Amino acid sequence: MDERLRFVARLLDGEKMAPLCAEFGISHKTGYRIYHRYKGCGIEGLTDRSRRPQRAANQLPEAIEKVIVRLKREYPTWGAPKIRERLQRRYASLPCPAISTVHAVLDRHGLVVRRKHRPRAQGTPLSWPEEPNALWCADYKGEFMLADRRYCYPLTITDFASRYLLSCEALEHTREAYAFAVFERAFTDFGLPHVIRTDNGVPFASAHALYGLSRLAVWWLRLGIQIERIKPGHPEQNGRHERMHLTLKTEATKPAAANVLQQQARFETFRDHYNQERPHQALAMKVPAEVYTASPRPYRGLPEVAYPLHDWTATVTRCGRICWKRRKISFSTVFAGQNVGVRQVSDRIWLVSFMDYDLGYFDDETCRVEPIENPFSPKVLPMSPE
Repeated sequence: MDERLRFVARLLDGEKMAPLCAEFGISHKTGYRIYHRYKGCGIEGLTDRSRRPQRAANQLPEAIEKVIVRLKREYPTWGAPKIRERLQRRYASLPCPAISTVHAVLDRHGLVVRRKHRPRAQGTPLSWPEEPNALWCADYKGEFMLADRRYCYPLTITDFASRYLLSCEALEHTREAYAFAVFERAFTDFGLPHVIRTDNGVPFASAHALYGLSRLAVWWLRLGIQIERIKPGHPEQNGRHERMHLTLKTEATKPAAANVLQQQARFETFRDHYNQERPHQALAMKVPAEVYTASPRPYRGLPEVAYPLHDWTATVTRCGRICWKRRKISFSTVFAGQNVGVRQVSDRIWLVSFMDYDLGYFDDETCRVEPIENPFSPKVLPMSPE
């Protein structure tokens, strides 16, 4: 305001408009506007004015906004598109707002339920053992089309320390049932590893299940196998296995075979060559068969699980629930058929455990297992006394 007042004062003293505007760094139009505001309103006209528009462009009438809110309360499960369509049909004479405007009105009145964002998969700490069977790596090599126009999904398993290619199966799908058969054959032939490292894709993990587990991962846990997962978007964390995939792609898939059976025959030939003949620089030019030995842990099926220090043992139903006092506690379908231990930890609070892992708590009101922060850390309560 002080600058405007000095500008007007010098104009009233008889100075010219053009040089005065140049000195103050304003246009002639702005100079005349300041002068006319002073002549019309006096000193009050030199104060800052609100820049808010006198009317909001395309502002939704209050009556229509009330109708939108009333329709939402009348149909609470409807979203903005359905409410707009209902508004247009019921009040054809009124101007119909856009879907985004209807959504903004609902949001402004607190009638929009925010969806929970799916938690992003996270990697686990990775190990770098030097003994065979301490760590196996598994993954699907990228699918490719065979000559009969069907896709092939190779499932591969390697031993981390020796680079030994344990299995290379040409599959028609990535379904869990196929993967179960491949891993069971590998466990029967070579024994059980201590850890299996995979990515976060199907069937090794499930984005919608408890802790991202899958039925395959739960089966591994039952067998006493720990799980390692690489971070999403970081295949280099499984670099040895990916390097084997490059060799597999070059030597066994170009060109593709006529059908799955012929492609599997190629994989068997490649596996024998890779393990028995191809030397590896990282192994001091030895072949993997010279380094690898079978696991001392034989596969004998699933062991029995007991929870002697828990209050009771529950079997998870096919629909992923725990039955308790004629109530059904929502849990997870990936544990269907598995026994879990349940122990009361405080008044109306129960702890659910699987193997050596505490999975979560439930109470008798919500009837839903709430997961704990880190279920794969060692348990405070052991399954049996030392």
